[in-house]
Amino acid sequence: MSIMPLSRRGRRALQVALGIALLAGIGVPASADARDLSRETLAADDGWAAADGGTTGGAAADDEHVFTVRSRAELVRALDGGSATPKIIRIAGTIDANTDDEGRHLDCADYATDGYSLKKYLAAYDPRTWGSAKPSGPQEEARQASAARQAERVEIAVGANTTIVGLGDDAVLEGASLQVKDVGNVIIRNVELRDAYDCFPVWQPNTGGLGDWKTAYDNLWLRGATHVWIDHVTASDGDHPDADEPTYFGRNFLRHDGLVDITNGSDLVTVSWSRFADHDKAMLVGNSDSATGDRGKLRITLHHNEFESVVQRAPRVRFGQVHVYNNRYVVPEGAHDYRYSWGVGAESAIYAENNAFTTPGHVEAADLVKSWNGSALHQTGTLFNGFPVDLLTINNAYNSGSERDLTADVGWTPALHGRIDSAATADHDVARGAGAGRIR
Repeated sequence: MSIMPLSRRGRRALQVALGIALLAGIGVPASADARDLSRETLAADDGWAAADGGTTGGAAADDEHVFTVRSRAELVRALDGGSATPKIIRIAGTIDANTDDEGRHLDCADYATDGYSLKKYLAAYDPRTWGSAKPSGPQEEARQASAARQAERVEIAVGANTTIVGLGDDAVLEGASLQVKDVGNVIIRNVELRDAYDCFPVWQPNTGGLGDWKTAYDNLWLRGATHVWIDHVTASDGDHPDADEPTYFGRNFLRHDGLVDITNGSDLVTVSWSRFADHDKAMLVGNSDSATGDRGKLRITLHHNEFESVVQRAPRVRFGQVHVYNNRYVVPEGAHDYRYSWGVGAESAIYAENNAFTTPGHVEAADLVKSWNGSALHQTGTLFNGFPVDLLTINNAYNSGSERDLTADVGWTPALHGRIDSAATADHDVARGAGAGRIR
């Protein structure tokens, strides 16, 4: 039987029909070579998360546990209370965590309860009248009750054997604090984690100084988590940078905590091709000098990430064996609040290779490293404003007489990693490829 060729009008009608079918997700088979990010697993040599069996996330999920979510309510239902059932969750568009079950946006006034108001809180705990005691009484109790209402909305538990992946180049999870707690085998890729905004910071007095404001939420918090791969994620304060917040009691009224914090014995984590931007404290590894149970854990690989307009903690490390290679650090002009990038904490063992730093003139190479009771840092191949530098030698010379010298012997050598490029090559590649929506 012969087949008559379609007319121009017929071809156009077929194209429209195919387009409608594709949008509806029915009737048209996917291309045989189409890439499905949600089923991808970590490569066998890609950092610490590849050790001891690797990281597969929800790749084994059956069809009933593959979800496309467009709202907070759908996301929470798909996560199923942090269950360990293998699952794939695809985020489409922007999801606002500060919403009620009907999707109505909630602001700080909606969470406030029991008579809380910032004006009353400031009046109650002004150090000039309250002193240096920890806040207590009606306004602190009201703050805690209000904070609990917000936490119920924005703290979202991620269970074991889960992959969360953004669809396309515009997937955003806004206002949420993803919590990966005491579970393993999690993948988070290709999504922007934006503005985990705390409506109710708490004042923490300090008998020896001004005190400070403490906030509750990290964009992503790993606590006791194992085998986690974070890839092509963008994390920032969004449209609410802390620098724009007012000053109360002589201190910046912070609204954000960390971007990605990895604490409480978390282990075997790879963070790759991600972008951390416009934030104060970006990444904390290990939460306390006294948490000696973290020894032998907190094994983390950071590669091909961009840290731009980050004040500190990129990362700050306690105890962990952390491989930091081929990352890009950018301190913009006018960033006079910059403090440091690598924090060498108690018993930390940072092995840094071929990283590139670009800074304005007032930031010196010696500013890039800060010792927080640490004793060792291995670093090679570092570029500072286009020139090779030895940060260990510079740091020891700069801090001579005021801080302990750091040794290059960190007691281990990384074995699990991909190709390590020159710092100059990595600087170029990361600028083009890091962050959500840039998977190639």
